[in-house]
Amino acid sequence: MKKISVEVRLKEEVLDPQGDAVGRALAQEGFGSVSRVRVGKLIELEIEESELSSDALESTLQAMCEKLLVNPVIEDYSFKIQG
Repeated sequence: MKKISVEVRLKEEVLDPQGDAVGRALAQEGFGSVSRVRVGKLIELEIEESELSSDALESTLQAMCEKLLVNPVIEDYSFKIQG
């Protein structure tokens, strides 16, 4: 079993209202030293062991991200394969 972590984050040029709200809330709670907050998401997958090579697995993961898991217009992503 391979465990995959996909980290999705807004592109740098995209406004992040959720991150702004978190930043304001942190400041109100006394954490004023935080100057910037960006909010993303983590998607964890488990993939059955198969005869896919590392390159084929990476290609499959890229296809999953670009077709379903990520909006490539406004989001960037990276993934880690464990196991």
